[in-house]
Amino acid sequence: MERQNVLILMSDQHSPHFLGCYGNDLVRTPNLDRLAAEGMRFENAYTPAPLCVPGRMSFMTTRRPSANRVWTNGHILSSAIPTWAHAMGAVGYETALVGRMHFVGADHRHGFELRPMGEYSAVFPGADRLGGPQFKEVPGSTSGQTRVSVECAGVGRNSYQAFDEMVAENACEYLEEKVRGESDRPFAAVAGFVLPHCPFFIPRELFDYYYERVDVPEVVGDEPEAVRNFKKRRQIYEPLPEERIRVARAAYFGMCEYFDRQIGKILRKLDETGLSENTLVVYTSDHGEMAGEHGCWWKSNYYEGSVGVPLLARLPGTVPAGQVNSTICNLMDLGPTLIEMAGGEGLPASDGHSLWRELRGETDPERPNETFSEHGPARGEPPSRMIRRGKWKLFKYHDDTPPVLFDLEEDPDELRDLGEDPEFAEIREELLERLYEDWDPDFVVRTSANLERDMKVLSAWGKAVQPHSSEALPVPDVEDVEFR
Repeated sequence: MERQNVLILMSDQHSPHFLGCYGNDLVRTPNLDRLAAEGMRFENAYTPAPLCVPGRMSFMTTRRPSANRVWTNGHILSSAIPTWAHAMGAVGYETALVGRMHFVGADHRHGFELRPMGEYSAVFPGADRLGGPQFKEVPGSTSGQTRVSVECAGVGRNSYQAFDEMVAENACEYLEEKVRGESDRPFAAVAGFVLPHCPFFIPRELFDYYYERVDVPEVVGDEPEAVRNFKKRRQIYEPLPEERIRVARAAYFGMCEYFDRQIGKILRKLDETGLSENTLVVYTSDHGEMAGEHGCWWKSNYYEGSVGVPLLARLPGTVPAGQVNSTICNLMDLGPTLIEMAGGEGLPASDGHSLWRELRGETDPERPNETFSEHGPARGEPPSRMIRRGKWKLFKYHDDTPPVLFDLEEDPDELRDLGEDPEFAEIREELLERLYEDWDPDFVVRTSANLERDMKVLSAWGKAVQPHSSEALPVPDVEDVEFR
């Protein structure tokens, strides 16, 4: 029997709230909407960590961040930990990474046999990026979780858009090679994009379209103390002016559409090459983007807009078209899904659970009705963790702030915090006990401090030696922006 190919399309910082197929009637995402119509859409998918590197490393290993010992964007995944790419390669698949995965350290493969295209950040800690700085006309902080990233937004082009265009082009070339080649090995490839990650800049055509139509979210309902602290640490506790919010949201919406256009190129190439019929195509993101919801921006919190991710899957003849799946799932589940599909051995110590039966339209009674996400210490923030079980979501920071509890059936917009409501004491205590069952926040703090200590030496060496990585992609000189 011919084995199916796999193509994972992975973006950065795309909330499910900003796709047409998830109910947004303003953002134009026709290509992703097509993928949902021709396949399955998961409406309760989560990231294992609402931050790039820890979320991505858990996606690769299928282990939670605490098991990987990766909690921040500066932590290095051990090359001794196997990934789903290793497992797929072991059963005969050609594994390839085109573009972004945000590996840190010296190993920029972690089981991928091929890297037809690298990425800007594939440099050793401390070493300079090839081609100069990432951003030249805008502050580097506009790509991070700082107030300036919302204040400095507008019209223009930067290296992120150029990167995604290159990813789409290289992914299409890779697919053409698979058709022309003589090898009968199936492939398992990832096309890794960086949009719609900030900075919030987009070409004028898209900016003008969305600026005239975009709304400015109101901050209503309960605001938990933990959320107030999140805002204070990122200098957004004082509300941003409405005009700044409108400009940044218009740019973000446009970035979602611009990214969708790149996806369209790949879907068309799959059709042209005939690979569509025998390729499991999965679309997801590493985490979400708040884009002003609840007065928050970026990621690193546990609102649905940050910790939730889009998850779409298509495989004609196997995945029923047009289905919506409500099972609670996680990016850590994708590795076990691919391995089961390929007939391989499951990864050891995996925290993920295969979705293969669900993808085939069957109900899997063995799936747990819960999942987790966690965030490590950063910005003076204590470690934290979230559990989603059934209709309930609870998260707790390892400090004296009370836990936050939402009933997502009765309160899908997360406006009523039940974390201190005595009526819900029983479910709150039950979820808290489960939350701490295999999570040791003191271990997280202690180990993170040691990792930061060691990283100072590694970064000093990288700065002095400037080691070269073959996966490092030079930053192109393409920036042309206009602040609005």
